[in-house]
Amino acid sequence: MGRKYFGTDGVRGRVGEHPMTVEFALRLASAAARVLAPEGGTALVGKDTRLSGYMFEAALEAGFVAAGVDVQLIGPLPTPGIAYLTRELDCRFGVVISASHNLYEDNGIKFFDSQGSKLSDELEQQIESWLDEPALTRDSMHLGKAARVDKSRVVYQRFCASALPEGMDLSGLKIVVDCANGAAYKVAPRVLADLGAEIIPIGCSPNGRNINLRCGSTAPELLQATVSGVRADVGIALDGDGDRLVMVDHLGRIADGDQLLYVIASDRQRMGTLRGPVVGTVMSNLGLEQQCRAEGIEFLRAKVGDRYVLAMLRERGGVLGGETSGHLLCLDRTTTGDGLVSALEVLAVMKRSGRPLAELVAAMPKLPQVMVNVRVKERIDPARTPAIQAAVQRVEAAMGGTGRVVLRASGTEPVIRVMVEGAEEAAASRYAHELAEVVRTAV
Repeated sequence: MGRKYFGTDGVRGRVGEHPMTVEFALRLASAAARVLAPEGGTALVGKDTRLSGYMFEAALEAGFVAAGVDVQLIGPLPTPGIAYLTRELDCRFGVVISASHNLYEDNGIKFFDSQGSKLSDELEQQIESWLDEPALTRDSMHLGKAARVDKSRVVYQRFCASALPEGMDLSGLKIVVDCANGAAYKVAPRVLADLGAEIIPIGCSPNGRNINLRCGSTAPELLQATVSGVRADVGIALDGDGDRLVMVDHLGRIADGDQLLYVIASDRQRMGTLRGPVVGTVMSNLGLEQQCRAEGIEFLRAKVGDRYVLAMLRERGGVLGGETSGHLLCLDRTTTGDGLVSALEVLAVMKRSGRPLAELVAAMPKLPQVMVNVRVKERIDPARTPAIQAAVQRVEAAMGGTGRVVLRASGTEPVIRVMVEGAEEAAASRYAHELAEVVRTAV
């Protein structure tokens, strides 16, 4: 049985449209309580800075309390912070109200188990099986209760700071940090400043409607200009829920998730602390794979989605993996992608080596990679559409084995992502747009 509402990262959609309604959130809370805490317990609920977060927070609180689950409300905090504190505060499960890198008109709800890990497909299917039932209300003696635990965020801040080796700080570094007007707007600048860095914060003034708006990891142009303008050593861009990372070197050039994953993996390989293979995805740049292998690092590819990277890491005994988008996993540090922890890992390499980010990423050559997003009316599987597959075969034949073609449906929105990678950017761009046009006409 497939999942109807849960995608690759929880339930997500346009606010006010099914399933992102208050009524659905209430039933979702009740269903999750039945599956994840049938005998009661505590749920930790956090959110990003979207205006709609208030109403979904209230709906989830009502559903959990009615089902006999205590609720701890922590307010705006990065998704990885909720994952970490779910375990640290001994909660039965954690909930994040966020649509990650989407704009404020969207929102979403995702869950973590008691260990701070994302739910299995089986658990999500069990939750969905209860969604057609009326919301559960226990008798008054067994109702849950709710409390605000905002001050617990300092526990997460201390955890993030511990990502730096003992005795190391960030003194001498001038850092621009862009929090996308999202969930990390409080904790990220404080952690970096407490570690001794000179901080220039941008994207740290949320108003409920400006999350990810022309800022953050999906729109780093402001960060690039600011780093160059203030002569900073490096820039850090997080997304709206703080689990993705993009960095900018002192020249204003972007370092994406593939390059940052290489910096961390290569450093650990030199130090002899790298365990298992490094795992990317089918979208990871071929240059990452080639350079890892040149340095004796095993590199594997999983399907797109951090849950698939995580599954492969666990299966193969690895600890480092990630996606080009900047969703990086350091499993010896965290159970899920954490943009701030990943940034501190890279900053530690810079401090230890005395080398700027520009020099560290230069060791990994990147092949030109062109991505075209095609919005469709309904989700399709490109692999099962004959016209699209025929076009892919034509392009692959034309490239003669010198590049790659990847078509995939987004797990969070009605978009087909067309990626072409090759030795020449002009050719890759031409092929990508040709395939995008085939997709448009095929659906």
